[in-house]
Amino acid sequence: MASAAIPVAPPLLVEPDFEGEVPVVMPIAPKNLFQRVLGSVGSAVGWAFGVAALFLGLSVLAAVPLGQFLALGHLLEASGRVARTGRIRDGFIGVRTAALFGGAALACAVMWLPLYFMSLQAEAARIIDPSGRLARQWEVGLTVFAVAFALHAAGALLRGGRIRHFLNPINVPWLAYRACRGGLYTEARDRVWNTVVGLRVPYYFWLGVRGFAGAFLWLACPLLLLGLGHRYWFVGVMGAGLLACVVLYVPFMQVRFARTHRFRAFFEVLKVRQVYRRAPLAFALALWAHLLFAMPLYLLKIELIPRDLVFLEGLVFLLFIFPARVLGGWAYARGARRPEPRLWLARWAGRFAVIPVVLAYVFAVWVSQHIGWQGVSTLYEQHAFLLPVPFVAWK
Repeated sequence: MASAAIPVAPPLLVEPDFEGEVPVVMPIAPKNLFQRVLGSVGSAVGWAFGVAALFLGLSVLAAVPLGQFLALGHLLEASGRVARTGRIRDGFIGVRTAALFGGAALACAVMWLPLYFMSLQAEAARIIDPSGRLARQWEVGLTVFAVAFALHAAGALLRGGRIRHFLNPINVPWLAYRACRGGLYTEARDRVWNTVVGLRVPYYFWLGVRGFAGAFLWLACPLLLLGLGHRYWFVGVMGAGLLACVVLYVPFMQVRFARTHRFRAFFEVLKVRQVYRRAPLAFALALWAHLLFAMPLYLLKIELIPRDLVFLEGLVFLLFIFPARVLGGWAYARGARRPEPRLWLARWAGRFAVIPVVLAYVFAVWVSQHIGWQGVSTLYEQHAFLLPVPFVAWK
């Protein structure tokens, strides 16, 4: 019996394509308890350092005329994010980026200290013997160290700008190698551009300008009448009454504007009242914090602050106002999430609860025109709602 023919597959004319295969990934060994605890502690320390660096940077912006709009925009964005999500942690914007900038600034400051002391010695040698050998040695040494430190800092910044990069001793050889390989200028330019774009400076500036304009539209008339009170007492009383009514809504209209990014949100008083009805006690707590934290800052208006210390006053301003902005966003988020209004007893309790702090704030504003070094113009410098401008005179 003849055996059956076995079919043979034709030879492959095209090589098979294995690019679609899933690569084999080796599992990562889980971290032990010590590594997890150490990582958590390091992350917490880095976050705390970032918060400190963020507040310090905002305090410097608060001391610059146009930078004040950036600081106000950042505060509004913080309250708007909390109002959208209801999470307090969302109000801490750019903490990791601030930690990176703060670490680089701290490392550069530490590197600058030896140069500072060397410059003192070089200056002393130049005073004693201007054309002497010792003075020339100090000048040459200072120049060499300054160039070396500048190249070391440039290499650390190009490698990431973290503190560990500044501790790397081979930054200068690495920088020379990258320069010889080519493309260093393009890489540095792209990194700087991406960093600047990531800061979103135009966005925060425009947000601060609109937030300032919307709040000032509500505050201008009451403050103008209050300022005329030293001539016509009944006009001042009318302005105080209007200001007491306005400060009930302005903080939350700013939160609504930051939440929706619509300028007409400053005129949606009924919408704010509807949200208040669903979280009256939270609104009362937020308003207490907003007005109560703003009143101690009026003491800084009694005397002109030196320009050298103005960033410290901006830091004090942020430490008081930032929690109030975040609480305002949190209160608005609570009211926006609830579908039904609270009981009438809670709503009226919230209304009566804010009366003392509103009256105290109006009284503090009225007194500020008599104790402030700028006189009546102090009334228009409402740092609780507008710019942190009243702590310095740029003349």
